[in-house]
Amino acid sequence: MDDDPLHIDCDQCRHQGTDQCADCVVTFLLDREGEGAVVVDAEEARALRSLGEAGLVPLLQLSPRPPRSSREEEAG
Repeated sequence: MDDDPLHIDCDQCRHQGTDQCADCVVTFLLDREGEGAVVVDAEEARALRSLGEAGLVPLLQLSPRPPRSSREEEAG
């Protein structure tokens, strides 16, 4: 079992500003604007996953963007 905290940085998510972002548990819980990562400990992450799987809150839609150099190669 992984007890490392889950770091959620919306600025690093490829779904930021999309319909998936609007249906993400982070948006659901925080409905916030601005910068900064959300840190959820392992126990909280398990609880959120359970709630999402039960359909009580949206699931985490986090999908990290590739590192900048990879994005530049794809665009070039």
